[in-house]
Amino acid sequence: MSKAGAAGAAGTAGAAATTEPPGTTTWIAFLRAVNVGGRVVRMERLRELFGELGLTGVGSYIQSGNVFFRGEAGLDRAALTARLEQHLEQALGFPVPVLLRTVDEVAAVLAAEPFAGVEVTPEVRLNVVFLSEPLPAGLALPVTSPKGNLELVSATAGEAFVVWRIVNGRPPSGTDSVFGKEWRGHGTSRFLHTLEKILAAARKGAK
Repeated sequence: MSKAGAAGAAGTAGAAATTEPPGTTTWIAFLRAVNVGGRVVRMERLRELFGELGLTGVGSYIQSGNVFFRGEAGLDRAALTARLEQHLEQALGFPVPVLLRTVDEVAAVLAAEPFAGVEVTPEVRLNVVFLSEPLPAGLALPVTSPKGNLELVSATAGEAFVVWRIVNGRPPSGTDSVFGKEWRGHGTSRFLHTLEKILAAARKGAK
């Protein structure tokens, strides 16, 4: 068994700082509902679609919809998100929610060690959920699901940090039981160890 904080710190320290061309920002687009439920999209096709919008240095990591790219510094996040979502839906024929973060923002999430102190066992998975809007202000944390298989340990305005517990060999599904019924946003999750690799790939691709 190991502590989550130690693993997270090691992964973050192993990724070098991003070297970006002057006047640019490196973004990571976390796409929701890609290559699940029959919505199959090749990463090559996704990279092409991002390039069609004039974005440069486009790359991707594994098949779960993680695309990184460079854009002009000062791009408006909401406007860029809307452009991407519109273009992807027109090209693919189904909506693809996009959660945009800069590499520095993702690095800050990892550096904060949000799962510090959580005991990692073979039945535990650490998930970072990127949110389209903050969770309800009155939500008292931590929150554990009635079945005990989900625990929302903490949250920021843009991320929620959720511990999965595999019960009887079955992972939990959905986050409604810990996010609260009042929340009307959407999110997409990545395992902590996968997020570390996505950040490293984005930094490498940005050089």
